Amino acid sequence: MASTLERYKQITSLPQGKRLFSIFYGQMAPYFSSIHLQVEEMKPHHARIKLPKRRSVQNHIGTVHAIAACNGLEAAMGLLAEATCPPDHRWLPKGMDVQYLAKSAGDLYCTAETTQADWDGAPDVKVKVQAALKDGTVTVAGTIHLWVTPKK
Repeated sequence: MASTLERYKQITSLPQGKRLFSIFYGQMAPYFSSIHLQVEEMKPHHARIKLPKRRSVQNHIGTVHAIAACNGLEAAMGLLAEATCPPDHRWLPKGMDVQYLAKSAGDLYCTAETTQADWDGAPDVKVKVQAALKDGTVTVAGTIHLWVTPKK
């Protein structure tokens, strides 16, 4: 079976490929489709998605709800983990620490970043995540903790 990264490379080479892959990835975990994510980048140690500001992700003050932003961060982390985790290992999220730094008043760009040193520290792998507005204002930042172990 093709890895998620292989599928990303195959599908995004097609016309409308990023849109098609975003739909595919949104179906891998149904709650990802609830935020209408758009995959922008996927590669080892880095992933980025766009979370459009829509009514379905807004809170009572008209900004992107903090939990929708966290869903975007987890989606970006999942792409990174799929692209980075060795094929003979598996990963599971075991926690998330985030801070809400500013109002998310527009589309959010959710990124996940690691280094090889982060993965060398397995089984505990820390993934740095942030959500930012188009102008670069970081609205949510934190760490997602992964548990990375050999497959049995």
